Amino acid sequence: MTDGARSATRPGRVPREVATHCPYCALQCGMILRADDDRVTVLPRQFPTNRGGLCQKGWTAAELLDHPDRLTTPLLRDAATGELRPASWDAALDRIVAGIRAVQDSAGPDAVAVFGGGGLTNEKAYALGKFARIGLRTRHIDYNGRFCMSSAAAAGMRAFGIDRGLPFPLSDLGRADTLLLVGANPAETMPPLVRWLTEQRQAGGRLIVVDPRVTATARQADLHLQPLPGTDLAVANALLHIALTEGWVDQAYVAGRTTGFEAVRRSVAAWWPARAEQLSGVPVADLEATARALGTGGRVIILTARGAEQHAKGVDTVTAYVNLALALGLPGRDGSGYGCLTGQGNGQGGREHGQKADQLPGYRRIDDPAAREHVAGVWGVPADELPGPGVPAYQLLDSLGTLHGPRALLVFGSNPVVSAPRAARIERRLRDLDLLVVADLLLSETAALADVVLPTAQWAEEDGTMTNLEGRVLRRRALRPPPPGVRTDLAIISDLAARLATDDSAAADAAARFPADPSTVFAELRRASAGGAADYAGISWDRIDTADGVHWPCPSEDGPDTPRLFADRFATPDGRARFHPVDHRPAAEEVCATYPLHFTTGRVLAQYQSGTQTRRVAALRRAAPEAFVELHPDLAARLGIDDGDPVLVTSRRGELRAPARLSAGIRPDTVFAPFHWAGAARANSVTNDAVDPISGMPEFKVCAVRVEKA
Repeated sequence: MTDGARSATRPGRVPREVATHCPYCALQCGMILRADDDRVTVLPRQFPTNRGGLCQKGWTAAELLDHPDRLTTPLLRDAATGELRPASWDAALDRIVAGIRAVQDSAGPDAVAVFGGGGLTNEKAYALGKFARIGLRTRHIDYNGRFCMSSAAAAGMRAFGIDRGLPFPLSDLGRADTLLLVGANPAETMPPLVRWLTEQRQAGGRLIVVDPRVTATARQADLHLQPLPGTDLAVANALLHIALTEGWVDQAYVAGRTTGFEAVRRSVAAWWPARAEQLSGVPVADLEATARALGTGGRVIILTARGAEQHAKGVDTVTAYVNLALALGLPGRDGSGYGCLTGQGNGQGGREHGQKADQLPGYRRIDDPAAREHVAGVWGVPADELPGPGVPAYQLLDSLGTLHGPRALLVFGSNPVVSAPRAARIERRLRDLDLLVVADLLLSETAALADVVLPTAQWAEEDGTMTNLEGRVLRRRALRPPPPGVRTDLAIISDLAARLATDDSAAADAAARFPADPSTVFAELRRASAGGAADYAGISWDRIDTADGVHWPCPSEDGPDTPRLFADRFATPDGRARFHPVDHRPAAEEVCATYPLHFTTGRVLAQYQSGTQTRRVAALRRAAPEAFVELHPDLAARLGIDDGDPVLVTSRRGELRAPARLSAGIRPDTVFAPFHWAGAARANSVTNDAVDPISGMPEFKVCAVRVEKA
């Protein structure tokens, strides 16, 4: 517990307290916030996901509420000096509206784009999608969750007919006899989850981790498979090959609950273990031991995360592990299944209600006529006025300011200058815009490029809902109002909608159509999602308050919610899960004489996402003060690099500079860097912008580089 968590209030003062949730990852740990006259304190709270535990990021989350870097007034770019200067809200909003009208008058509605974030509440994600489509009339909206969950989402949809990260409660992890984690490092990305892993192993369970690095999670594993980056699909196919050979496939389950297995059986016949070893570097003995633990393990869970998904073949890679899970008869079986560890705080809910380019609320497809009719009816507009599908996040960002791309961009809750692949190119695209508007609580690297910056409320200053990695809808509760001069995202959207109207009557109608009150927005979201795959119709704030959240789908206020999916049927027309044959293909960029090393990225314990928030927290900055490049001692010796030496990592797209960190826990042919830092240490200056053809996910996790002492 930090000093903040131990702080006392003034004698005679009764502090205000509120039960809420951490603002960071999708675990959405429960916490209590207490406010006295001097400070806001984080206190532990018993909640099913974290059982009173918090990581260092959670304990220090309140320190940003009154941080000296906090934005408390709008900023406008001065045409004469090029500097951002404080301005009134009226001046800022007038500048935005004038800019939007100018580009749309000259180039049409699609000349304006919207880019959202996986940390926005359900209410804000819903309002942003609605605002883009009927306020701005643009098809161009996507969000940074495209860089997080899109491959797993697409694989889940085509296999199960539904996309929910964990289709079972998190507590099932503690009961698993065998737990396979593929490309997941929860010991650093969501530490309170490790309690379930510890419980699992203490009960005699077996933990197997697949990761190119010996991470903090891999060090706890009974078995660690260390494949070459980009070869996880080959590993999965080999595991299924072994299961078939050894007779561990659940034939009754396959026959009764699935379709398409015969094509998969034929496709994995060529993936004998020795072939997979030659390609991935994972020994045959380890592949056989893993397959045996999965095939004979009783309660078995397979989880994937970003390491498997952030590839130009991410959908197929996840599909290979889904195929394995289905062949073993895991999904829908008590204590077993396949799941995906969602990353961002509202990565699940953020993609369900309209931020994605191809979706409408309730996880409806925007090109489905029935879906369009339903949502248009809730919104009070003709269905034919809704725009069609937009383009995925990277394609959208890469088109900004070009001849046929958007010329104005509104950004809410994202920092693509740091988080997008081939980031220097995206930075140039942002500079080419006629209008860049960023709503944020701090001056991020993206906000620093903006023409208009709008200061927004923080997580402890507004009510709303979040949906965690289990599909559990939670209540975020305000401890206090925003500071003077700061508005909520919902208020900003409402103000912009009213100002874009053509007259006073239309402005009043627009303000009513885009309310700033989150409870009113959530009530409409329930109606819009009704009947969709992600059905929130039966979830009210009151119902959430009387329980530890409510799991979707929940179509009726009087009916049950759904902590477990797939017990009786899958969300496909015939109720059966779908196998899909998938084959390994090389990374989009292979190593060569000029770029002989594999480069991969990830996270560290004390930082989060693009680091805009966590790099400003003193305790987190002390714990992880700077970026680094991790490389094997043998590789470092060949390159003449000592621990701590500045190194230069160069790819075909750019370079990063950071100190070397030597570790025997990484493959000698691979280097790693965390992506939380900007400037010269920006890892995404190097990463590949090749994307998955189905999900639009960029290939963050592998590209070809050379390394030298700087």
